[in-house]
Amino acid sequence: MPSETKQNMETIRTVRFVTVVGMVLNLVLVFAKAAGGLLFYSQALLADAVHSMSDLVTDLAVIFGVKYWSAPPDRQHPYGHGRIETLVSAFIGIALAGVAVGLAWDAVGTLRHGSEHGPAGFAFAIAVFSVISKEILFRWTRAKARAVHSTAMEANAWHHRSDAISSIPAAIAIALAYFFPKLSFVDPVGAILVSFFVLYAAWTIVRPTLQELSETGVSREDQAKIYRMATSLPGIIGAHALRTRNTGGAIWADIHIIVDPDMTVREGHDLSHRVRDLLVDSDLNIVDVVVHLEPPSPSRSKTSSAKCQCPEQPDLPFRS
Repeated sequence: MPSETKQNMETIRTVRFVTVVGMVLNLVLVFAKAAGGLLFYSQALLADAVHSMSDLVTDLAVIFGVKYWSAPPDRQHPYGHGRIETLVSAFIGIALAGVAVGLAWDAVGTLRHGSEHGPAGFAFAIAVFSVISKEILFRWTRAKARAVHSTAMEANAWHHRSDAISSIPAAIAIALAYFFPKLSFVDPVGAILVSFFVLYAAWTIVRPTLQELSETGVSREDQAKIYRMATSLPGIIGAHALRTRNTGGAIWADIHIIVDPDMTVREGHDLSHRVRDLLVDSDLNIVDVVVHLEPPSPSRSKTSSAKCQCPEQPDLPFRS
């Protein structure tokens, strides 16, 4: 089995295992919060149960989506299927924003109409358990996502974090309402504040997907790093015309390198492969590089400088 296929299979197994663990915990929290909210009269806990239920939807999206976005390139998808992961990440972010709006709407309704019952103490214990368990799940999922370079799984990790955050004011509000019944209005006020945090988390998830879908390239710092690596090999006079694109967390690049015009085809071919291997083996998660060879411009001598499209390194000197 090719190494790329083995790596894809390992990524799929990791993503599914981590997501299934999160899904099981989400199921437990949904039932615990819903039961606690109904039995112990806590609207904050019921709203939190709805938030945890939204996590189940995103868990399922990741579990069933990873098989498709990890598939190798084919004739119809020469750059692979990474954009499926981008769409799943966007879906998670949009779903998260919808949950934030729903939490705020419910909280405003409670402020307007009030509540007949105050929450019981056991509801506080459920909220605290949710905070601790979801924070642990967030840290573990994020670490695994970064290890396999999965943007969708990292987006799901931030969804876990938002669930933990939303449980904090719920726990505080339940405690205040239980010990100080006159402060029961703190519950919906806290829910409104949490909705803004959840909206911000949704934006941090959706923003990279919008950049990717609009063909935004790598950062200026990464551009400079690519140029430095490409021109570090012997036989390369300069480089320019770097183009990059992101697909599902992976980078595809095109670059023009300037070489001796008397270089043989074989020498140029071997040099372009060395450039590709150097960039692919870097820590930038570059999966492929198209290298174009060209001679120095006739208008420039070997003592002039070759312009490179790199904000951090506007000029790269020729080397003889």
